[in-house]
Amino acid sequence: MNRAHLSQLAVLATVAQCGSFRGAARELAIAPSAVSHAVSSLEARLGVRLLSRSTRSVAPTEEGAQLLERLRPALSEIDLALETAVEARDRPAGNLRLSVPRTAAHLVLTPRLGAFAAAYPDIVLEIVIEDRFTDVVEGGFDAGVRLGESLQRDMIAVRIGPDIRGSVVGAPSYFDAMPRPGHPRDLADHRCIRFRFSSGILYRWEFAKGGEEIEISAQGPLILDEDHLIAQAAVDGAGLAFVFEDYVRAPLAAGRLIRVLEDWCPSFDGFFVYYPSRRQMRPALRAFVDFFKVSG
Repeated sequence: MNRAHLSQLAVLATVAQCGSFRGAARELAIAPSAVSHAVSSLEARLGVRLLSRSTRSVAPTEEGAQLLERLRPALSEIDLALETAVEARDRPAGNLRLSVPRTAAHLVLTPRLGAFAAAYPDIVLEIVIEDRFTDVVEGGFDAGVRLGESLQRDMIAVRIGPDIRGSVVGAPSYFDAMPRPGHPRDLADHRCIRFRFSSGILYRWEFAKGGEEIEISAQGPLILDEDHLIAQAAVDGAGLAFVFEDYVRAPLAAGRLIRVLEDWCPSFDGFFVYYPSRRQMRPALRAFVDFFKVSG
């Protein structure tokens, strides 16, 4: 292999990931003209057009996509080798990119990010908020975080949070006018504050008791996409909310919210960090997993 191709291949992969020459230039900290020259030189050497360019975007051609598919594992191995070499300095370093749902970021990661940054000052941690399940390999992530029930079997998974539980809550002022539901089906008579995923799907409230499982398509006058906002709307008397109990511990303790249907809300597996099996973990990812994993 002509070793001059190696840096050009790395530039090509970065352009494809960023979807633009300028984005790749920012990522690589080089001039946009250098990025364009590297790709053009590679295409000229190979005699194949690798990128389709338009005024709005850049995307791999069929030949470029095939090359990148074969190239990705090799570049990952090179990155791993470089990270391992850096680790010889006695502490992990480098970029670490994670796909994380908003709830996990709020409840599990945010409370400890400061401590992690202090413990590993040479790691650049990038958290991308995504509520949908993400193929971390295809998305260019080192790892992802999801609920245990959502994990794919071919991934290595490490628990980073305790069991979690949902809670149906309403303000005392709401229950002054409305009866407390005794069964999930009673929710049909209530104003419910609904949650919409980033995919556009409305969450169906899920309940289980004594082997019986029920999904309810809650109805109500308010739809939000942020759990903190839903909890606050419930405190303000807008209706019933169904959120993880960690979001409402304080208002429940203060009497600003009342919990109902508690026996229909069992605990289930919390959040896990997941990543593909590799011969050797990147040092930065190993540091993250060891720092956040639940012991015992």
